[in-house]
Amino acid sequence: MITISKEIIKKQPNFWNNCLFHPTDAVEDSWGKRILDRISEDKAADMVRIYAMLEDIVLMDEDGNLTYDFRVNDLRLDYLHEKGFRILIAYGMMPECIAKDPKIISPKIRYKGKDMITSPPKTPELWEEVCYQYTKHIVERYGIDTVSTWRMQCFNEPDWKNFFMSNLEQGDNDPRLEEYKVMYAAFAKGTKRVSEKVQIGGPSLARDMDFFRKFLTFVKENNIPQDFISVHNYGTGPEGMNDGTKPINVENNIVKMKSYLSIIDEVGLSDKKVIVDEWGGAGGGFMDIKYAPGMIFRETEVYASYFTKLIARSIEEKFPIEKMLICLSGQNEKFVTEDFTGFRNFFTLNFIAKPIYNAYVMSGRLKENLLSYSKENENIYVIPTKAENGYSIMLTYSNDLFEEIIPELDEKVVFEENLVGKNVTVYCIDREHTNPFRVYENQGTKTPNEEQLRELRAAGKLVNLYEGVLDSNEITLKLTANCTYLIEVK
Repeated sequence: MITISKEIIKKQPNFWNNCLFHPTDAVEDSWGKRILDRISEDKAADMVRIYAMLEDIVLMDEDGNLTYDFRVNDLRLDYLHEKGFRILIAYGMMPECIAKDPKIISPKIRYKGKDMITSPPKTPELWEEVCYQYTKHIVERYGIDTVSTWRMQCFNEPDWKNFFMSNLEQGDNDPRLEEYKVMYAAFAKGTKRVSEKVQIGGPSLARDMDFFRKFLTFVKENNIPQDFISVHNYGTGPEGMNDGTKPINVENNIVKMKSYLSIIDEVGLSDKKVIVDEWGGAGGGFMDIKYAPGMIFRETEVYASYFTKLIARSIEEKFPIEKMLICLSGQNEKFVTEDFTGFRNFFTLNFIAKPIYNAYVMSGRLKENLLSYSKENENIYVIPTKAENGYSIMLTYSNDLFEEIIPELDEKVVFEENLVGKNVTVYCIDREHTNPFRVYENQGTKTPNEEQLRELRAAGKLVNLYEGVLDSNEITLKLTANCTYLIEVK
């Protein structure tokens, strides 16, 4: 039995309904707009992270003066702003004209055939000026009241060779750290020259905890502006999944978050906001079931359960997270050739909504007040919330490794408050409901025809399992392995 108390524990800001949209330059493409339109319409995300793509903006004339072309940038930001998103902008990548060595190119494949220069700038002064001019432009265009609700960060994963100084081996991070310190200080100086209200941070760390500690110490000791600290948190990766040493498990993310927070506290920056600007059950953004068969969890009810449990566990641990953004990548036909291949995206190639997307839609309906509750089963995780207009209760049922070995339950949800006569709606994601992948399995084809695609798209729409009027203070739910429910009482 799950008992939902009337007692409000605290106001609970929604830190979970946010995402990274990748590739950034798909914002101006029809398929990218289609995804963003749907996310906006369903209120599935508040903040969207993109790259500034400074390589599209910054040029140098024959006299050595920097010039700027903001037209494509403005198309992207205008669209996101008009759709009601707050925006997190990673200031990158390095424009060729200010790169110390333009030949230092990332091995990563980029959308539209672009190279990604991973070199540091020629001088910190050039980088500062670029950061200043870019920030000045967006403040003039959108106003400081709007831009102050956005977030700006310096570069992306400076501790990882794919993004920064690709000419160095991955273990050789001291030169990366020294260059990034200089870059961040110049970034902070340039952005804050525009307005102190501009919220800035970094390092958008990939994984190197020693890099993280030394960077934060540098910021602290030199009193460099930093409004938030940004980190990435992936639970596992293809290798750990394949050899069984690190299967998907929410506790992987929890342990990593504790490590980050321990370092932040150790350095003396626990007063800073923390943004997890990329999270996932597993890394490997451009990898799918060809590389790790376990990546199929991204297509199934498991990822919806994973996400719900991660929210519940983060609340239990009282993590001071301002925003947590799921990383979505490989959403286009260059990298995706079939509908259900385990890529980390909200929608398949044929725009079929996955269970993880509908879990975001459900979680966006949670209320502002967190309630106390009790439960008897250790495999149930509950997020009970309330506002003046009613209750929203999200819960999931799964064991640590999301195995299908836990027994089916008929579980009672009991409200302490008298709710007889109130309207109730129940939504469900499990093997049978809101789950196009399971329909796809039953269809038995890799190339669905138009009729089958219509069936799959219909299965990807969040529909209520039950709607009616309460005749008691109890609701009974059928819990199966890795199911996720949302109960709304109005």
